[in-house]
Amino acid sequence: MSTDAMPRLALAAVLLGALAFALVPLILPTYQVSILTEVLIYAVLAMSVDVLAGYTGRTPLCLGAVFGVSTYVTVYYSSTFGGSPYVGMALGVLAATVIAALFALLAIRTSGVYFLLLTLALGMIVWGICLRWTSITGGENGIRGNVRPAELAAHLPFYYVVFVAVAVVTFVMWRFVHSPFGLTLRGIRDSESRMRALGYNVSLHMFIAFTVAGLFSGIAGALYAMFNDFVSPSTVALTQSVEGLLMAITGGIGTLFGSFIGALAIIGLENAVSLYTERWQTVLGVAFIVIMIFAPEGILGGIKTLLARKRG
Repeated sequence: MSTDAMPRLALAAVLLGALAFALVPLILPTYQVSILTEVLIYAVLAMSVDVLAGYTGRTPLCLGAVFGVSTYVTVYYSSTFGGSPYVGMALGVLAATVIAALFALLAIRTSGVYFLLLTLALGMIVWGICLRWTSITGGENGIRGNVRPAELAAHLPFYYVVFVAVAVVTFVMWRFVHSPFGLTLRGIRDSESRMRALGYNVSLHMFIAFTVAGLFSGIAGALYAMFNDFVSPSTVALTQSVEGLLMAITGGIGTLFGSFIGALAIIGLENAVSLYTERWQTVLGVAFIVIMIFAPEGILGGIKTLLARKRG
């Protein structure tokens, strides 16, 4: 396979995937359309994880909490003030971005397991606040709002609004990681000391990357608020961050678009297996182990590696 054929093949695969997400809901029952909507939302969360894990070499365990902060603010605004849901979503994304910037200030000077543990601790702080600040967050009972506008009450129109929003966000994220700034992030991932020696401000680049990843997580959280109309401490729990990371790994770290495959695989397995057994988490764990053994680059990463070998 020629070098020129690879970008064309990748573009064709992306367009085919987008076409599938656009047309398949037309023939699916309402429940499956709802699942696909959730897949799109969580794919954005997984892509935000991939921005840090795949393109800067820092694996975060707090972006699920950032996602949840946006959801909390959006639902709280709707339930308390009853204003425009779009204003609530904008405030949620803003809150998530600010929280991510604060986290970045603390985390950017660490790397490896220290970065992982620090971001885990930061996420747990958010979870603890949401659990105990009952006057605002509702504690374990959570908050129920009415975020979704009446014109989007039906599942199919709402799906296509989410589809368009996710398509725009995905394009922006793709441009971000393939910009000169994104190439600098890859350089930091490969050799931080060399990038410092070349005169790059590594800390500033990491701060911007972390904050932008938080912004994208916030967008996913705001969409989730409109999707679910409910938020509780489980939305900011560690499991949320881990699930986003697993989706990115399953699809393929450093591929960005693999997040859609990972989200579809994990959410699809959760819903399919849970119909037959209460031990669906065990089945999910086994599936993840199999992927890590036979395709450590993830599903999309494995496909890219296979095609590269055939090209060679």
